[in-house]
Amino acid sequence: MFPLRVPLLAILVSVVLCQYDYDYPPVSMLGPSGPNCNQECDCPISFPSAMYCDSRKLKFVPIVPTGIKYLYLQNNQIQEIKAGVFDNVTDTLRWLILDHNQITNGKIEKGTIDKLTALEKLFFSYNDLTEPIIPPSKSLDELKMMHNKLSKFPSGLLTDKENLTSVNVQFNQLTSDAISGAFKGPKKMLSLDVSHNKLKKLPAGVPSSLEILYADFNDIDSVGAGYLNKLPSLQYLRISNNKLVDSGLPAGVFNVTSLVELDLSFNKLQSIPEINEQLEQLYLQANEINKFDLGSLCKFVGPLNYSHLKHLRLDANNITHSSMPPESSNCLRQASNIMFE
Repeated sequence: MFPLRVPLLAILVSVVLCQYDYDYPPVSMLGPSGPNCNQECDCPISFPSAMYCDSRKLKFVPIVPTGIKYLYLQNNQIQEIKAGVFDNVTDTLRWLILDHNQITNGKIEKGTIDKLTALEKLFFSYNDLTEPIIPPSKSLDELKMMHNKLSKFPSGLLTDKENLTSVNVQFNQLTSDAISGAFKGPKKMLSLDVSHNKLKKLPAGVPSSLEILYADFNDIDSVGAGYLNKLPSLQYLRISNNKLVDSGLPAGVFNVTSLVELDLSFNKLQSIPEINEQLEQLYLQANEINKFDLGSLCKFVGPLNYSHLKHLRLDANNITHSSMPPESSNCLRQASNIMFE
């Protein structure tokens, strides 16, 4: 049994909410602390492989004793990580939680994170990093560096991360050039969130295994022809609150069978883009759409040919329910919610 306070939510939920849930019973309820624990922290003897050092106004990372696999350091005032603090756990530490501190790249000494060869999860959000800190561990499966000051993500950092499944770098200052080639390598990556950055286009060179890609709140005005064809497993794509225009969307760019959800809301589209009949959720609210082109939703209509859309949002556009042609009900026979206002 892992000594976790509450496990992270499943990928689909965590990538949407971008939250961590650290709620757990007070450490005092988990029993007394073990004799080898750092005096600044708690290591309940009922969970001897976990060290809880969170919310204690720490300004430094304490020395971690042998046997610790899960280290919680969130919600402190840590500004630096000194060499030697991880020397006892270089090949055993699996979880390192450093969210909500004041750490900068220049204050992370050599001989710290760069020695952690077994790390599986690195949570480094709400700090002052300007470029990512990546451990040498090939076991790394989850990387979160949200709400930092990342302005570059050099290519090659993730090349050998064969078990990496999830990357969250939203709320940073990343540009398209800054992440060019950054996500090449991981062959098992399922989720990538680059929302709230300064991207002009969707990230290039992402793994074909990707199932979730969120790029909301950027400056994206176009999607390259064939982009989604390179992502045969992609199910959830969100590009809301960008600068997409009709001329930036090649014909059929979103017409792929894998997509389940497509969010293009809060852009500058004037027409409904062509989608595949397998799509279930389509969000187009707050655009400039002025016509209801049924052919974008259904190429053919028949007993076996119809749209699988369940939810379609068209509110805050220049069309109303009366804009729908009579044959819409046959095309959209599975839609339970079509919103115009």
